Amino acid sequence: MQHILDFSGRRKTPLILQTEAAECGLACLAMVANFHGHRVDLASLRQKFSLSLKGSTLNHLIQIANQLHLGSRPVRVDLNELSRLSLPAILHWDFNHFVVLTQVKRGVATILDPAKGTVHIPYTEVSKHFTGIALELQPTQAFTAKTERQQIKLSRLIGQLNGASSATLQIILLAAAIEVFAIVAPFFMQLVVDNAVVAKDTNLLTVLGLGFLLLALIQIAITALRSWVVLVLSTSVNLQMMSNLFGHLLQLPMNFFEKRHLGDIVSRFESLNVIQRTLTTSFLEAIIDGVMALVTLGMMLVYSWKLAAIVSLAALLYGLLRLVSFAPLRAASEEQILRAAKQQTNLLETVRGMQSVKLFNRQLQRRHGYQNLMVDHFNAGIRVQKLNIIYRALNSLLFGVENIAVIWLGALFILDGGFSVGMLFAFMSFKDQFTHRVGSFIEKGIEFKMLGLHTERVADIALAEAEDEHVSGARQDQLPASIQIRNLDFSYAPSEPPVLKNLNLDFAEGESVAIIGPSGYGKTTLAKLILGLLQPSAGEILIGGVRLNRIDSHDYRNMVAAVMQEDQLFAGSIADNICFFDPEPDQAWIETCAQLAAVHQDVMAMPMAYNTLIGDMGTVLSGGQKQRVLLARALYKRPKILVLDEATSHLDVAREKLVNGAVQQLKLTRIIIAHRPETIASVDRVIDLQAIAALSDKHFVSQAA
Repeated sequence: MQHILDFSGRRKTPLILQTEAAECGLACLAMVANFHGHRVDLASLRQKFSLSLKGSTLNHLIQIANQLHLGSRPVRVDLNELSRLSLPAILHWDFNHFVVLTQVKRGVATILDPAKGTVHIPYTEVSKHFTGIALELQPTQAFTAKTERQQIKLSRLIGQLNGASSATLQIILLAAAIEVFAIVAPFFMQLVVDNAVVAKDTNLLTVLGLGFLLLALIQIAITALRSWVVLVLSTSVNLQMMSNLFGHLLQLPMNFFEKRHLGDIVSRFESLNVIQRTLTTSFLEAIIDGVMALVTLGMMLVYSWKLAAIVSLAALLYGLLRLVSFAPLRAASEEQILRAAKQQTNLLETVRGMQSVKLFNRQLQRRHGYQNLMVDHFNAGIRVQKLNIIYRALNSLLFGVENIAVIWLGALFILDGGFSVGMLFAFMSFKDQFTHRVGSFIEKGIEFKMLGLHTERVADIALAEAEDEHVSGARQDQLPASIQIRNLDFSYAPSEPPVLKNLNLDFAEGESVAIIGPSGYGKTTLAKLILGLLQPSAGEILIGGVRLNRIDSHDYRNMVAAVMQEDQLFAGSIADNICFFDPEPDQAWIETCAQLAAVHQDVMAMPMAYNTLIGDMGTVLSGGQKQRVLLARALYKRPKILVLDEATSHLDVAREKLVNGAVQQLKLTRIIIAHRPETIASVDRVIDLQAIAALSDKHFVSQAA
């Protein structure tokens, strides 16, 4: 290991909060790596070392640490030996979590929890969570300090926005015109005091008053016009950013959504509002504030450099205080955002699972859970507000003392004959403008630095790799609906055992095949691989003899349809859901598909028939009706390949037989995942994944009875 002299003082381990549900271990490694000088963000580590929803084991963390050139030493320690660990160290927590221990002092442990933030826990509490396993990490000789962070350019978020340059120029020119009136106002005060009041000239006072009233009206009109232009620009930027990010979100692979909470994704879109406000309003205001601060400083220097120096010193001190205290404000703000996302996730989860909540009488527990998350959110907000209260108090203290000093010294100048009363009034007016502008400029500077927090959150979506879209020379309508699987391996993470291994299967065009096997043998995984929702770890899938990864994904999905266990209906009419909101729906084909799925009579018995509105959770429909509407939706696509994952599990045997008979007449290539004997009996062939796994690379195919 290289030993490097460090004169910068005590290093601090940064808090990095997890984004995905099961990446606490990766977040802990990111914190330790940053402490030792490898400034890497969680998104970069996530891209290099993919994790499954099952999370990380200690052995997996050791493997990743080795690739980061961090030597690891797993140890079993007693509670009283924590202080002897080489810190920061990773602790195994609650048997299902990892945290970072950064300090042990006076019986209190400082823990960086990637799920909760920084917590200070007494030993009595540590013993309730710590499992006794710790991981020490130290840089190896190959370790080098470097920066490795994913950054997103704002231009990528905004895209091409017509008229943005001209609108920005208009705003700047209008703002400049408004500021001219701000510069003139102190001279009005000086003229009134030194000329009209001292000379007791009422006519001059009237002329001055009317003149400045006219200027004030012009200023109001220009201000209103500027506000309108800002509104137009900000709305356009926000619409463009939201549209671009949502468009990219729709292109992301399924594993992106499976690893994240819904509330967290929603909160990242909310960060766009902050980015838009900063770009369209705060940025332009900062430019104006900066220019006006310089102009008013110049005017103050014209009156008195000594008084100007006092004002400038106060502004400089306030700026330095805000700069050095930025880190805790950023950490508190990030924690507040994440707490809000968890609270929102809990709310959405409770609403979606309300039936289960009621059936198990868990209303009180869900309420308490939501209240606890709400308290955590409010506490994080209180920490942010505490810092803001301190900043406002320091601002009042510094500029209050500065104000007293300026009045005292200015009064001395008047007594010495170097200043008139009007000049002091004018200087005080310029001073107030300077103080306001500098304070605003500093706040905008902090806002720009805080922008990094929001761009990092948005980058988690914007920089995520979209699905591959490989184009083949063959069109999907020219491809036979046969499927060949060759030497297929799949695992959800490199550290996990494969779900499917060396699998070889063939599905002939027009054949119906049932895939059976106990839970955990990869039936649904195989379906998702065939549908292109997952990518094989090894091997290949061929459609009509063409490798699936050489077929355009959009083109291929026009060829296949599926009813999966997690499928959802959307808010709209039953007809909308069957045609999946086709802009040019074929009503006759909608009804035909409903008849094939044996749901037509149910729909026609409803008062509004196919115009019956259903919610996004399909609460108007029974479980069997929902499944049949989903099947009708799949058939509406006129697919060549149909994948059904327990698609008729809620139907009675007679109705299921009716549906299977109707679908069988369509001569589709059908792949059915089922457990019910009646479903299995309706197919041409049965594939048992458990038997295949037992026989390793050999096929086990039994004919249906």
